[in-house]
Amino acid sequence: MSRPASKLAAVAPQPDVPAERPSRLSADDWAQAALDLIAETGVQAVAVEPLARRLGVTKGSFYWHFPSRDALLQAALERWENVEQEALFGALETMPDPRERLRALFHMVAREYKSHVIYSALLKAQDHATVNPVIERVSKRRLDYLTASFRQAGLGREDAQHRARLTYAAYVGFLQLNLQLHQARMQQEEFDAYVEHLAQTLVPA
Repeated sequence: MSRPASKLAAVAPQPDVPAERPSRLSADDWAQAALDLIAETGVQAVAVEPLARRLGVTKGSFYWHFPSRDALLQAALERWENVEQEALFGALETMPDPRERLRALFHMVAREYKSHVIYSALLKAQDHATVNPVIERVSKRRLDYLTASFRQAGLGREDAQHRARLTYAAYVGFLQLNLQLHQARMQQEEFDAYVEHLAQTLVPA
């Protein structure tokens, strides 16, 4: 005698169908929340449960968008990289004078505090398999951009490379002093004077 249809349905294997979308959060919302957490606590703090609590949703919302924590970390770092590239370098492309472009770059970068905090956190975790390629890619792009700008400003190839490395070393060193060694932050007026001194020192006359 065959079983009733209702009992057959109860024991039959069910297809893997995605659950109903648990919230209106997008993948970008999760990626931005991960970046905020990196800025506050570091790469190691990125985990599904604390992020879900932070966003006021269940873990189901996360798995709707990402298969794993590493996939989220990758998306967060790509978001940081792309936004920085578009917002910073894109804004400078309209400036034809390379010296003015370099000076503008110094002053723009000086005001991107959150981006500095994220970059500093990534430097601490650069041995991480997901973080390392991003650090290498971002650093190379920045150095290439600086080298090209210094060449356009009149320096020879070797001098432009040296000036680019010196500029980038000053940037990373300042991060070390202020963010990793917890040196007291400068007052705004003092900081602006420091950035202007840096520009006058490094940008060719």
